[in-house]
Amino acid sequence: MPRLRDRDPARAPVVMPAQAYLEYLVQRREDVWFIEYGGEEYGPYSSSREAMLFAVDVALKLGERGKDTRVRLMDSTGQPCSSWIYGVDCYPPRL
Repeated sequence: MPRLRDRDPARAPVVMPAQAYLEYLVQRREDVWFIEYGGEEYGPYSSSREAMLFAVDVALKLGERGKDTRVRLMDSTGQPCSSWIYGVDCYPPRL
């Protein structure tokens, strides 16, 4: 009896597991900036650059301890954009 093939294994998509990052989220509220991490909020900071530099500095230190970290900046539509990832992006960041 011939075998049925429901898929061609050569054409099957590769599924990569999602990487669990410790994430710092930088966002603006009115005229100041805040960093959210682990349910806590830090700030206020006077500019996005100041908040990003602080968040990246802390994320770098955790990355050096073996944690996968990233910093994301909320864009004008409220969507988080990946801005800095430990082990991928340079330090200090080019902001």
